[in-house]
Amino acid sequence: MPLLKIVAALALLLSAAPVTANELVGVASVIDADTIEIRGVRIRLHGIDAPESRQLCRRSSGDDWRCGQQAALALADRIGRRTVSCAVRDVDRYDRAIAVCTQGNQDLNRWLVNEGWAVAYRRYSRDYIGAEAQARRAGRNIWAGQFVMPWDWRRGQRLP
Repeated sequence: MPLLKIVAALALLLSAAPVTANELVGVASVIDADTIEIRGVRIRLHGIDAPESRQLCRRSSGDDWRCGQQAALALADRIGRRTVSCAVRDVDRYDRAIAVCTQGNQDLNRWLVNEGWAVAYRRYSRDYIGAEAQARRAGRNIWAGQFVMPWDWRRGQRLP
């Protein structure tokens, strides 16, 4: 089972950090705005979906910008080199841990949605719908103009 492989890898890779079968702790590398890696274990952030690295969004001025790349950079700036703790909830079809990750008392998944760098991934969770509504009302980041939902972008839909 994939979860057993992840747990075994965690025990080996994170022996210096406090680890349980459902917790990953360490310095994280940002893969993209909804995927991080801690000591070789890929972690997909639960309940959110962020623009893909190559995805473009459109500002209200009509200019396109690399919103996916900027979202990943915003997450990298937010976490820096400080410790991240991830509570694993599941494993996806790519053998990534699905987790809610925190830094201190800050839920990073919620932070990304609230700042307008990601959307609530309603297909899998309703946890971040309120944060998305706040970001949309405030016109933060991707909500400041036009964008294609990440799941639609992955299926080939682009801005007109």
